Amino acid sequence: MKDRYNNENNDDARNDEQGPDKTPNAPPPKPNRGMFGWFIIIAVCIGLVIMMQGKNDSKDEINVGELKSHLLSNHVDKILGKPDRFEIKLKKDLPNIEKETVYLQVTSDAFRKSVVDLIVVKGITDPKTGEPKTYGSLYKEDPPPSMFFIVMIQALPWILFFVIIWFFLIRGLRGAGGGGGMLGNFGRSKHKIVSKEMTNVTLGDVAGVEEAKEEVGEIIEFLKNPKKFQRLGGRIPRGVLLIGQPGCGKTLLAKAVAGEAEVPFFSISGSDFVEMFVGVGASRVRDLFKQAKDNSPCIIFLDEIDAVGRRRGSGFSSGGHDEREQTLNAILVEMDGFETNDQVIVVAATNRSDVLDPALTRPGRFDRQINVNLPDVKGRFEILEVHAKRVKMSPDVDLEKVARGTPMFSGADLAAVINEAAILATMSSKDFVEQGDLEEARDKVKFGRAFKSRRIDEDERVGTAYHEAGHAVLQVLLEHADPLHKVTIIPRGQALGATFSLPEKDRLGFGRKYILHTMRVLCGGRIAEERKTGDVTSGAAMDIRMATGYARHMILEWGMSERLGFVDYSPNENRETIFDKTYSEDTARVVDEEVKALISQAYDDANKLIEENWDKVVAIAEALLKYETLSSDDVDKLMKGESLDKPTVSDLLDAEAAKAPASPPAPSTDNHEPEAGSDGMMPSPA
Repeated sequence: MKDRYNNENNDDARNDEQGPDKTPNAPPPKPNRGMFGWFIIIAVCIGLVIMMQGKNDSKDEINVGELKSHLLSNHVDKILGKPDRFEIKLKKDLPNIEKETVYLQVTSDAFRKSVVDLIVVKGITDPKTGEPKTYGSLYKEDPPPSMFFIVMIQALPWILFFVIIWFFLIRGLRGAGGGGGMLGNFGRSKHKIVSKEMTNVTLGDVAGVEEAKEEVGEIIEFLKNPKKFQRLGGRIPRGVLLIGQPGCGKTLLAKAVAGEAEVPFFSISGSDFVEMFVGVGASRVRDLFKQAKDNSPCIIFLDEIDAVGRRRGSGFSSGGHDEREQTLNAILVEMDGFETNDQVIVVAATNRSDVLDPALTRPGRFDRQINVNLPDVKGRFEILEVHAKRVKMSPDVDLEKVARGTPMFSGADLAAVINEAAILATMSSKDFVEQGDLEEARDKVKFGRAFKSRRIDEDERVGTAYHEAGHAVLQVLLEHADPLHKVTIIPRGQALGATFSLPEKDRLGFGRKYILHTMRVLCGGRIAEERKTGDVTSGAAMDIRMATGYARHMILEWGMSERLGFVDYSPNENRETIFDKTYSEDTARVVDEEVKALISQAYDDANKLIEENWDKVVAIAEALLKYETLSSDDVDKLMKGESLDKPTVSDLLDAEAAKAPASPPAPSTDNHEPEAGSDGMMPSPA
């Protein structure tokens, strides 16, 4: 596709299909993290109780005058003298008495002695009779605590603190044991055990990667019948590395292995090995393989192994202890060290095989490297058939046409196309998914949602129509360019318009003629737009980027320059630093000149073709302004000078309005599509 802001080759990176919900492995207990939380809650509660007690004590304090009043009123049951305060017990069931115990704080030794004398020796003078009264029978001196008791009271909080730490932390971690030693559960593997009942995926559910299925099927067959292979002296492969772009089905293949193999299947991600503690990753590797050997024969699946399997000594290390490298070393030893076990197969998946350490990918560790590539036309058709079984399809649906129109789509992309088509058909209240739903779903997955209600300035709309018409005319005229599928000026994603192509075949390589013609198609949009409006816009940014990318690949990697010849000047993917330079300044100048020459030649040729066929560009642009979307058949008619007799958007809306039953007028706040003749974009009749 060539458009104003997007392009056909701008593939989105998508993640592999995620695995099913798996239950955690029962034997190794998980760390009881709630224990620490309960400890914190208890400590907070104790602190709150102490604070509240302190507040209550402050409310229960009295002064000497209040003590005299209680004694004269005969409210006091007994008085207990302590070193820091006097504890006054009041009689029960007294009126206007809320507290049965009140306190008189001692501020100094002299104050304490004066209060004792007042109660026991000198007495309290009754203001009514003027006679002093003593209350020695009510007073009792609290004996001072022993030194041992004082020391124990002061040391008790610290003893309690260390006991709690020992019980909750040291004892808990030691009890976990296993691979982590003192680290306990931190060193235990976080793998999941997956059974065939959990996945419900078999090799029959995997399509489009037949060669990968065959190699994986051999592993399953070996596990089911090992004597069949050992009869001739063969041994089971120690490791299988699944390599492919995101969304190609690596994890789905692993699910199928778990669903087919009748042996334990341990699943773990590469990122689960590394934690904040040093040595945890290597400890988890050892624990994982130990449990696998105890359950052999079995399969270990390491998803995204590049998280821990990156090349060692890359030049970016800080020089200290590298936790990732220690984890990798542990994996290397477990897979092919002195203690090897032929009954444990390691299946790993990655989309970055170029960064893996050579010691990890050598035979003896990963004996097989299975490339899970993007599906071809046949593979895409099979994948679409697998996913189409789950939705109601119209009998008129042509999945082969959809497969042809989805080059460079991964299995995850195709699954999304079927799902989006089902959603679109449901929102339109259809009984089946139709071909138009699949076409719209494909465009939505690849380029984004269509904004049919977006209001666009008329001048910009005209510029977009001529821009896309320039692409469409050159795509029809140039022999080696991809065939035209449709062209539209309905905004989609970040693009105001788009020209879709429908490749006749999957391209595993790019020919020089194809590239040169494609570059001319990319230049056609800017030329036609400038010729009509007399101005240039930023709408050709993606076209310029694609044309420049093609030219640089031709010069640097594909040896398609007569001046530079059969030489690769592209940067080395395995370079140690980003500052490596593969050619001199003089060569860099020649590269720039060759890139400029290729693009300038393509621009001049495209300009010449646009001038010779300007009447066709105008016809297609005017039709786009009228119909907004044109199919390849419509463009062919316009290229031959014929006219289109299909209804316009306004006609379709008028017909729909005539069929609809009479209804009260909609409120003014209704947010429907703009009416015919408005400046906004209209629904496409296609």
